Amino acid sequence: MQVVKGTVIQGKIVLSQGSLPEGAEVGVFVTHEEGTVRLSALLQKELESALEEADQEEGISAEELFAELRKFG
Repeated sequence: MQVVKGTVIQGKIVLSQGSLPEGAEVGVFVTHEEGTVRLSALLQKELESALEEADQEEGISAEELFAELRKFG
């Protein structure tokens, strides 16, 4: 699984970077300006740190993740 950002243009999602393979299943999380979340300075710093750490991780594909989970039942 990977997280990508995009914008809806003429009813279609246009990715900010890269592309996804044809037929890829996706989930969509919609953000709204009026629903802005405000964090304390400490929580904001922790979130930014976690996002930076996640960006540096190579990660594995969803298929690899499910194969690993199947080992546990």
